[in-house]
Amino acid sequence: MKFTWEGVMPALTTKFDASDQLDTGLFRKNVLAQIDAGASGLILGGTLGEASTLTEAEKDTLTAVALETSGGKVPVIVNIAEQSTTGARAAARRAASNGADGLMLLPPMRYKATARETVAYFKAVAGATDLPILIYNNPVDYGIEVTPDMFEELLEACPTVGAVKESTRDISNVTRLRNRFGERLKILTGVDTLGLESVLMGADGWVAGLVCAYPRETVAVFALGKAGKIREARAIYQWFLPLLELDISPQLVQNIKLAEVATGLGSEHVRPPRLPLEGAERERVLGIINRAMDRRPLLPEYKQYL
Repeated sequence: MKFTWEGVMPALTTKFDASDQLDTGLFRKNVLAQIDAGASGLILGGTLGEASTLTEAEKDTLTAVALETSGGKVPVIVNIAEQSTTGARAAARRAASNGADGLMLLPPMRYKATARETVAYFKAVAGATDLPILIYNNPVDYGIEVTPDMFEELLEACPTVGAVKESTRDISNVTRLRNRFGERLKILTGVDTLGLESVLMGADGWVAGLVCAYPRETVAVFALGKAGKIREARAIYQWFLPLLELDISPQLVQNIKLAEVATGLGSEHVRPPRLPLEGAERERVLGIINRAMDRRPLLPEYKQYL
């Protein structure tokens, strides 16, 4: 599938049942809600998808279910987050053989690679497949920053590298990257609490987290912002911000899954070593969710701007 790195691309949660097995029915329900809301792609097996706990067979199943459910309406993108170059190349080839439409590629896991090592790693993985690639740049959480100079080298060597999930939390980086690379590098914000700000600075898309629970609200903010309907977008975003802040937490998976329960798009089941929230923290998060649900806004007709 030919596609452009634009629009809202949910980083989907992985749905489990009470027996710690994949809940493909609930996963399918969420995928359909994302597509109906206007999402432009689906990203599987990221941090929010608890990828580090999934078996290869489970990743294969999720990819197959997402492809079947989407029916070619939107691209299915598989996250690659491995400890070795060999493992990452194998994972990229496996995703391609399973029918994935694109890849989201993280720097090497666990080992804090140098700039030279990181670029070599990206080049090696890109060489294993001809799938389009989104580079995930998140130095806050992963300790490795992909700098503009590194992107310069990558873009010259790897025609399939076409986009960045920009998660440095430096909003000026959107303009910095646009000035240097123009349209050669599509920019998708990866920080929910900078969603609208990034769109207004010219980001092409949004790899979102709370979209798993609130697909229509997320796509509405993006579409209205891109269309210059700032007042309308800001009104939704102001309501949304306390929820979006649940994404920038070590417990983002538990937080967002609680929100999915509130909107009927998921369950609270996480895979150990993660455990469901309890005590005061659970009450705090539920309080944020419940207040938001009580004030959930009526949305304008935003799809006309997609």
